[in-house]
Amino acid sequence: MDTPDSLPESARRVADLLGAIGHAHPVILLPATGRTSAEAAAALGCDVAEIAKSVVMRRLADDTAVMVVASGANRVDEQKVAALVGAVGKADARFVKAHTGYSIGGVCPIGHCQTVRVLVDADLLRFDRIWVAAGHPHAVFKLSPRELLTMTGAPAVDVALRTEPAA
Repeated sequence: MDTPDSLPESARRVADLLGAIGHAHPVILLPATGRTSAEAAAALGCDVAEIAKSVVMRRLADDTAVMVVASGANRVDEQKVAALVGAVGKADARFVKAHTGYSIGGVCPIGHCQTVRVLVDADLLRFDRIWVAAGHPHAVFKLSPRELLTMTGAPAVDVALRTEPAA
């Protein structure tokens, strides 16, 4: 198990935050990058759907960061997100870092340096446990979907892009 002192600085910040709120599971470092959901799932030995990826967008009306924490098996439907928060656009790496305090590939759903509007993919609620980025492309931590909702204060919403035909 990784000790907080052995973690990269951004992951150590997340570990400290988790410790302060009494979260039971530590931040762990993956041997290889967890930058994609498939890479993280392979390293953790779980289903890609149990990886909760953080997708950051920019709300066009006011440049607020909007983060969707989505199942790794899903693509995010920007139209569904826009229906909930207003029109959104792409967020580049500089925007993501400036608003969340984390680099793309390791964006944690908590501990942001600015106010971030967070939405949680309702599809994550079907799992007992999920894995989220912990501030660094190699760092993750385990939690339940309910813990994610509590930590972020976010609603669970339908944000998945569904391509199957209507019944």
